[in-house]
Amino acid sequence: MGARRTAGLNKETRPASKRVDQEVLTELSDRELVERCQRGKLEAYGELVSRYRNRVYALALSMVRNEQDATDLCQETFVKGWQAIRGFKKNASFYTWLYRITTNLCIDHVRRRERRPTVEFQEAVDPDADVDVEVPPSSQPLPTDEVRRRELRELIEAALERLSPEHRVVVQLREFEGLDYAAIAKAVGCSMGTVMSRLHYARKHLQKLLRKVL
Repeated sequence: MGARRTAGLNKETRPASKRVDQEVLTELSDRELVERCQRGKLEAYGELVSRYRNRVYALALSMVRNEQDATDLCQETFVKGWQAIRGFKKNASFYTWLYRITTNLCIDHVRRRERRPTVEFQEAVDPDADVDVEVPPSSQPLPTDEVRRRELRELIEAALERLSPEHRVVVQLREFEGLDYAAIAKAVGCSMGTVMSRLHYARKHLQKLLRKVL
C-alpha cells in the first residue's frame, strides 16, 4: 500500500518538477544557458531557441523574402548552432554569434537561388491553354491610412529586395534589430568600417528608389 502511494506521489510531482526546471531556465542568462549547453543539456538550448526563434526567423525572412525558405533556414540555424555550441567562446555574445550563422546561411541560400536557371513566364505557360481566372469577392474597403501604410510597407520591402544580401542584412540588423555597429560587424564577420560603408550605401540606394515612387 505504501509503495503504491509513493509511486503515485512520484507521478504527481514529476510534472511539477519539470515546470520548476523550466522556470529556472527562463531566469538564466544566455551565458549560463550556453554553459549548460556545452555540458550537453539540450533543454537549456531549447530555452535559447525559444528566446531567439522569432528574431532569427525575422532576419531570415528579411533576407530571403520567402516564408517557407525563412522557416527552413531558421531551423537550420539552430541545428548548426547546437552542433557548434561547444566551440562558442564565453566572452562572446550568443545572439551575435547566432545571427552570424543565420546571415551566412541566408547569403549562401540567396546566391544558390540566383544561380538557378529561370524559366521565362511565356515558356512556362501554354498560350493555347484555357485559363480560368477566379476573381475573389470584393471585401470592405480599407481605411485610407491603413492602405497608405500597407502600400508604404510594400514599397520598402520591394526596395529592400533590390539590395544585395550583404547590404540587406546590415539594414535589418541596424534598423529593425537595433544592433550597434560593433555587434553587426561581429554578426556578419566584417569590420565596423565595412558595416558603416554598407549602411551608407544601402540607405542612399533605398532613398533613391523610394524617391521615385513617393
